[in-house]
Amino acid sequence: MGAIAEKVEISLTRASWIRKMFEEGNRLREIFGADKVYDFTLGNPVHEPPARFYQELRRLAEDPIPDMHRYMSNAGYPEARQAVAEAIAEDSGLAIGPEHIIMTVGAGGGLNVVLKSILNPGDEVIVLTPYFVEYRFYVDNHNGVIREVDTDANFLPDMEAIEAAINPKTRGIIINSPNNPTGVVYPSEILARLGRLVAEKSQELGRPIYVISDEPYARIVYDIEVPCVFKYIDNAIIVTSHSKDLGLAGERIGYIAASPRIDNVGLLLEALVFCNRTLGFINAPALMQRLVAGLQREKADIEEYRKMRDLLYQSLTQLGFEMVKPQGAFYLFPKSPLADDVEFAQRALKHNILVVPGTGFGKPGYFRLAYCVDKRIIENSLPAWEALAGELGLRG
Repeated sequence: MGAIAEKVEISLTRASWIRKMFEEGNRLREIFGADKVYDFTLGNPVHEPPARFYQELRRLAEDPIPDMHRYMSNAGYPEARQAVAEAIAEDSGLAIGPEHIIMTVGAGGGLNVVLKSILNPGDEVIVLTPYFVEYRFYVDNHNGVIREVDTDANFLPDMEAIEAAINPKTRGIIINSPNNPTGVVYPSEILARLGRLVAEKSQELGRPIYVISDEPYARIVYDIEVPCVFKYIDNAIIVTSHSKDLGLAGERIGYIAASPRIDNVGLLLEALVFCNRTLGFINAPALMQRLVAGLQREKADIEEYRKMRDLLYQSLTQLGFEMVKPQGAFYLFPKSPLADDVEFAQRALKHNILVVPGTGFGKPGYFRLAYCVDKRIIENSLPAWEALAGELGLRG
């Protein structure tokens, strides 16, 4: 008899490349020192939360609200849900109320709540490659099946490929814009086309297909705005967190927002609240709900992320690396100079450069760099990148 569940044992062999490479970075730091290891593996925000976060935290600590650490509605505090609803209503032009919002334990918790609420065993969820690898495990958690659909050369959704993948078992489509790992932002015309396709197919199949928009990077964008999916897709559910935009990754605070245009949206919301409780989340962290309620228009220092993006993008493209310039998030996703992206990652390791192979995101032949690091890491890494490029025969 095995010590653990067979499914989990199998999953462990496919577990996140991100964490594998991060642990390798820890090993190298012990050998060479932190200043000589160039770790671009983990999307862990480097900037502190906005000053107003600390002001609100201090205020609540010094003048606590009575009963503020007790249970509340499984959907969350009314004032937190109201604040989120007002921000989305302003962006979408729709009548969004607090009843459309569920506060969650981050976006990961929120995605699991949504998938638990909508999936029957064997139902399929379309994901667009490359994609955040945990989607596969989240869908499997609730007896669903991932159907991978490739994107186009610029990592934008391929509508013909999505249409070909939709079948009677299709229940959802996960989109992620700005995207992890590419940083690509989906424009409004793409969302409008997707909305029309989903509406047509839902009617044809006689049951709703939901577009689940995973948006933790929606406020980390450069010279562009992220269109609100509620404007373009009726069957849309937004799932997001404040891990990235407020630099609160360790606090696990996010929310689900269901479009009021969804048929039977009231029943869906009941299911979301029920699953938030029965999956064991119970409710989102009470203190964090109080804090983020007043921070819905705040965000981390985007200009610093832009500087790091530009420095790394310009330096690597000059060395001969090819990539789509990201419009948001804090990742680059270059083509691997070697056909085998895992082998490339191993070659980079010899120069103390840690990257994540594209295989880990369902897109072999590429690799991901997270540039949400101390700027000195990028600057110190440039000679190592130059040596690696020379070793591989790249020409800038």
